[in-house]
Amino acid sequence: MSGRGRLALCAYLATVLAACSMLPLVDPASWILQAAFLLAIVAGVGALARRVPLARPLTVLAQSVVALLLLTLVFARHQALGGVLPGPDAVEQLNSLLQQGTSDVGQYAIPAPATAGIRLMMVGGVLIIGLAVDALAVTFRSAAPAGLPLLALYSVAAGLSSGGASWLWFVLAAAGYLLLLLAEGRDRLSQWGRVFGGAARAPGRAQQGVFDNAAPLAPVRTGRRIGVLALGIALVIPAMLPALNGGLLGGAGGGGGGDGSGGTISAVNPLVSLQNSLNQPEDREVLRYNTNAEDTKEMYLRIVALDEFDGASWKSSERHIKDVPDPLPRPDGLSPVVATTEVQTSVSAAGWYAQSWLPMPFPATQVKIKGDWRFEPVGRTLVGDRKQTTRGAQYTVGSLLIRPTAAQLANAAPAPADLLKEYTRVPDSLPSVVSATARQVTGGAVNNYEKAVKLQDWFSTNGGFTYNTHVQSGSGTEAIANFLQEKEGFCVHFSFSMAAMARTLGIPARVAVGFTPGTPRPDGTMSVGLRDAHAWPELYFQGVGWTRFEPTPTRGTAPDYTRRQTPAGNPSNPAEPSKRASAEPSAAPSVSDSCPPAARRLGDCGPSAAAGVAAPTDGGPSASALAGAALGAAVLLTLPLLPLLWRTRIRARRLGSGGRTPADAVARTLAAWQEITDTAWDYGIPPDDSRTPRKAAARIVRLGGLDGAAAESVHRAASAVEQVLYAPVPQPTPGLVDDVTRVTTGLRTQATHRQTLRAILAPRSAVRVIWTVTLRWDRAKRGVAGWVRAAGARGRAGGARG
Repeated sequence: MSGRGRLALCAYLATVLAACSMLPLVDPASWILQAAFLLAIVAGVGALARRVPLARPLTVLAQSVVALLLLTLVFARHQALGGVLPGPDAVEQLNSLLQQGTSDVGQYAIPAPATAGIRLMMVGGVLIIGLAVDALAVTFRSAAPAGLPLLALYSVAAGLSSGGASWLWFVLAAAGYLLLLLAEGRDRLSQWGRVFGGAARAPGRAQQGVFDNAAPLAPVRTGRRIGVLALGIALVIPAMLPALNGGLLGGAGGGGGGDGSGGTISAVNPLVSLQNSLNQPEDREVLRYNTNAEDTKEMYLRIVALDEFDGASWKSSERHIKDVPDPLPRPDGLSPVVATTEVQTSVSAAGWYAQSWLPMPFPATQVKIKGDWRFEPVGRTLVGDRKQTTRGAQYTVGSLLIRPTAAQLANAAPAPADLLKEYTRVPDSLPSVVSATARQVTGGAVNNYEKAVKLQDWFSTNGGFTYNTHVQSGSGTEAIANFLQEKEGFCVHFSFSMAAMARTLGIPARVAVGFTPGTPRPDGTMSVGLRDAHAWPELYFQGVGWTRFEPTPTRGTAPDYTRRQTPAGNPSNPAEPSKRASAEPSAAPSVSDSCPPAARRLGDCGPSAAAGVAAPTDGGPSASALAGAALGAAVLLTLPLLPLLWRTRIRARRLGSGGRTPADAVARTLAAWQEITDTAWDYGIPPDDSRTPRKAAARIVRLGGLDGAAAESVHRAASAVEQVLYAPVPQPTPGLVDDVTRVTTGLRTQATHRQTLRAILAPRSAVRVIWTVTLRWDRAKRGVAGWVRAAGARGRAGGARG
């Protein structure tokens, strides 16, 4: 194997080893095999392009195009043209998968399931990093900077896992990079021989090596700079990236800390994925439970309570957590005179469902579960400690089914002052229309209970609101004001708005997040899916505690104590179930019984009711998708032509007419000679600046196989260069443009078809663009450094005079 072949193989292995650091992020890890196979194809294309040989930029472009075609074939072949060409539909599909993957990253905990979106992000990311490493280390023969994309790949893995990446993955990534450096060093030594440096050997002392000098050589200085930069990236990137542990469905939220007896749970917002959950095309099962409750319509599985509203979003406050007591303390504010029923529920979480809050009926009185779980007493939630999640968890929950009467709620005493202060706080940025609407809707109500029922009925029944999961979500003050005006949204909008309006009326309120009761199965268990994700407001009444309300139309069920037919002064007997409740579970308990048949047929009763309704067909790609596809196609078509366009422009500038001064004559003559040497370079004759113009001309004639007029034109141009460079008075030589044309024609005549195509589409002399940019960059750096030194000198001089 050649030196460059070994280097390409090491670049491939280094990328795969660095990609292994992302294995713990996704389960199953079969995506790494797919990424390694596709990366091998891209690396093979690079090896073939370098063997042709193609110009370096064209080699990278060819690899990029092949990578795009491979991603299209794997992830969007049904929408692609011929199964591989990325047409408008395929571009839209890839964009949709990327958006889905971005959402999935925010909603699942580590290890996240290998959804199509996440797999595209993982495989595509490995291909991009692998292409960058191959281009830097092999195509441009600079292996040291190739460590930066490798480090970026490892840093992303470390950042997404909250810095918890195993040292083994770092060792593998570092080993890959060192292997790449060793391969490059061996390749360089095989071409140039061993490199010696240092001062002259003193008598009696062995020859100094390259590392014995006081001033390091350029490669050593470059290595140090790259090392410093790499260390900076390693420290900064993990701190900037969000951990892959947020979200309602799979996010491992704030965990406890300490020795097991204390700690805190941080403020988090688990609602970022609730809308996506409701809009999932597949209603994946999250939980399955069995309960002895005679009526499952009240079996809401609560995950967390959002009790802090800062104007931007609702979120849970930072709370102290402790060991799980057995039993749990009695719910705050619950009076013994309120009827309650003990309920036992056994829950099994799906193997893919991993998040750090434990879904439970509210209020729980006892929890039996294995693992590291902590108790947050204010919200009465259990949170995983030391990366504990619900993945595959099986647990039993004892809870209370609280049955207050309307009279008990209406006659509730005022809430404690500290609780009232905390849970009626609203931000100053809350638009006045929110409180004004709350007062208008609750006009005529004489107590907080009547106000709460009026708010619930206004949202769910008589306010003209429409349930729609596809509207833009939001939880800030402006989102609430817009929702009250547009009157269209989903559970987030309804619960947030009712809680905020209740607070403006002096009613303590917060928002609960979890799942509606789910769907009964033939075996008597209840199945809870993604589309059962829900948010609802909880309002506080002294003597009853935190009480659920249901303002979202067509979702869940309104509690019995909020219905008008509920007797005002006749509490239900906790020992026997309600006569109106059917002993058999409802066929769709997550859908309101009040949903009219016409709305149910139209699919307006929420995801559960619309399960049998066919989704609307796709009307085709949008105008923006078509425009983006057209722009992408234009870019793909233009990029290969950039060297040709640049070369045409340079040729026109060099051969254009100029002034008539001696200086202009010199410039025109040198430009014509430069064009001849660059044209020869394009046809495979590299320039040799160590030769005189006369010897360079002879070399071009010999290697290019020129004769006749073409050979005479080369020699005439070389003589013109010597005349303008060495004559006392430079004189212009007529006919240089014609000479350049004859030389170009002669070179093209002697070249093969492939050489001619290469000279036109991928001219080697186009590398001068990179040289020019590098030269200007160095000049700019030297200018800035000189200005800094001058400024420092002026400052020191001024200080000395002072």
